[in-house]
Amino acid sequence: MLTGLTRDGTFLIENGKVTRSLKNFRWNESPLFMLNKIDEIGRAERTSAGQIMPSLRVRDFNFTSLSDAV
Repeated sequence: MLTGLTRDGTFLIENGKVTRSLKNFRWNESPLFMLNKIDEIGRAERTSAGQIMPSLRVRDFNFTSLSDAV
């Protein structure tokens, strides 16, 4: 299991359209289970940290709570 916190690039999508940005969700997820639940993979792009990563759409991803982090 890994735990993390969302930052930039998390959006609420309603009826197929982005309606607003979201921030500071805490998540707990097994990378192996997550890889088995990928529905879509986007084009790989360079992140601000210099990594090259695609966007992912993962069904039933386990967001656990909101964080107080800014």
